Amino acid sequence: MTASLQTLKQMALKLGATTSLLQERILENKRIVTEVLVRKIPDDQNNIEIRVAVLGNADAGKSTLLGVLTQGNLDNGRGRARLNMFRHLHEIQSGRTSSISHEILGFNSQGQPINYSSSELITAEEICDSSTKLVTFLDLAGHKKYLRTTIQGLSGYSPHHAMLVVSSAAGAVGMAQEHLAIAVALNVPFFIVITKNDLVDPANTLQNLESFLKQAGSRRVPLIVTTMDDVITAGANQLTANVVPIFCVSSVTGNGLELLTKFLYVLPPGNSSKEKERLEQETPEFHIDENFRAGEVGQILGGLLTRGVIAEGTLMRIGPMKDGSFQDVSVKSIHRNRVPCRMVRAGQSAAICLNSYLPHLRNGMVLVAREENPRGCLFFQASVSVLFHETAIHPGFQTTVHIGNIRQTAIVIGMFSSKCIHTNERDSVVFKFKNHPEYVAVGQRLLFRDGSGKGIGEITQIFPLQNDND
Repeated sequence: MTASLQTLKQMALKLGATTSLLQERILENKRIVTEVLVRKIPDDQNNIEIRVAVLGNADAGKSTLLGVLTQGNLDNGRGRARLNMFRHLHEIQSGRTSSISHEILGFNSQGQPINYSSSELITAEEICDSSTKLVTFLDLAGHKKYLRTTIQGLSGYSPHHAMLVVSSAAGAVGMAQEHLAIAVALNVPFFIVITKNDLVDPANTLQNLESFLKQAGSRRVPLIVTTMDDVITAGANQLTANVVPIFCVSSVTGNGLELLTKFLYVLPPGNSSKEKERLEQETPEFHIDENFRAGEVGQILGGLLTRGVIAEGTLMRIGPMKDGSFQDVSVKSIHRNRVPCRMVRAGQSAAICLNSYLPHLRNGMVLVAREENPRGCLFFQASVSVLFHETAIHPGFQTTVHIGNIRQTAIVIGMFSSKCIHTNERDSVVFKFKNHPEYVAVGQRLLFRDGSGKGIGEITQIFPLQNDND
């Protein structure tokens, strides 16, 4: 076995890959079976990156769990671990997350976590440099008041996986069910973490979750992870989306955290390498989630590159403006994970600095290649399915529509096969954006909500605005 592992290591080395032993088992006839993870990082990247959105009700312990995972120190039971996660003073005072914060956890080639406790003065840059795999957590808000921010994070940043955090003291209550329904609607594979096991035995919560998963319109099979074997089974089946791994952890005693960390290490990224290569060949398209000015540096845009490659000095167009037009800009510099870099590739999130300041920028705009002739649109058609509505949806109905990173009020102009749509009914609907044109594409998923009513759909046709000279 030792010789076989050595041979495998040599083979991997020749290909520029690394090997790490996941599990070993001795059979009845005294022979040994091992499972080895062989991981190859693409030649043009430092590490493999996956994005995990963190969902759950307020007070479930999301920020505390992330604080423990990324800082490497256990919580004191009174909120010490979550302080590093908060971005605003009012969050520290109330203990409630209201904005989307990004945190990173690295793994080396042997599967050991690299976090801020690895050495005294380690920076985010050093974590990225010394990791072969990087997990980026999006810490989303759990309170009902901030639901639109949470949906924005889920649809705009298109995470590969969602981690639903449930408190064993309260169970799957409140927004936990709402968040799970949104994750299922947006087709994001998810796993569940039950926290606060040092306070309450999670048996009741586990029972509730099992029945809840079976009736969540998803018919999922819960897999309670108790051993390393379970972790590897869960990791291998995560993308088939039928199995939902459930972890029981405590951020105070550290119980169960080792299994969760190992699972994050073996968790596969969403896209295959062939799909990634195909996306990189296309013309670049960067979706803007945040925009701000930083002193003398200039205009900065934060967001996700859905296709193509952007390098420093690339000539782009930004829009759509209020009249649906696009303006020419060029990329001055790029940062990823708080570190300057030369280029950003399809599927990566980044902060891009432009060479000029533009007024009237807003979140939901896009950066596209100069050679394209992009147009904004006010009207679009979508095939929609109403998940829930108290009465029925008629023409003239106004609702908040989420399409990727776009969030705007839209009006239902017309329906094709019926005069109105009730809960659990489908139809093809024409929408009109209420305030200004947006850049949308056929095939994009959309989520609309209005109070307790909500529905999902897919864009089937767009009606671009015409230029004056057309």
